[in-house]
Amino acid sequence: MEALEAIRKRRSVRKYTGDPIPREDLEKIVDAGRLAATGSNRQPWDFIVVTDRKMIDRLKVAAQWMEKAGAIIAVVMDPSSRWWVEDGSAAVENMLIASTALGYGSCWLEGYTLPLEEEFKKLLGVPREKRLLTLVPIGVPAEWPTKEKKPLEEVLHWEKY
Repeated sequence: MEALEAIRKRRSVRKYTGDPIPREDLEKIVDAGRLAATGSNRQPWDFIVVTDRKMIDRLKVAAQWMEKAGAIIAVVMDPSSRWWVEDGSAAVENMLIASTALGYGSCWLEGYTLPLEEEFKKLLGVPREKRLLTLVPIGVPAEWPTKEKKPLEEVLHWEKY
């Protein structure tokens, strides 16, 4: 699948079959995150890929629908980097697009991780000085959402608002 096609097709998938994802596909997805744009090339990230069902069961307290994900990627950031949130967001978007291109569904957990950050950091062995930006569940989609995006002409402005 070409990049623009994957961008057009990407949706937040929250229903998975529970099928496993091959390690090589997970490595491709994380590699896409690693290659994201980053302020001053700091690359302030680490990624933890969780495929163990028991650990997924513990992480699903953030969102019950994650229980059948084939994997969950924890995005760990170094907050000493000035742009750690922006850099982490770019990495997550790359992983979402890569997941779509490989035929998997994914979803950015957004604000559900923050209230449980300390608990999840302990579970995952994340160093105290690092931040857990988000969890990204990935899986074989049980269904593909078809929600429409706003049309380009509704959001595009030339020269001024």
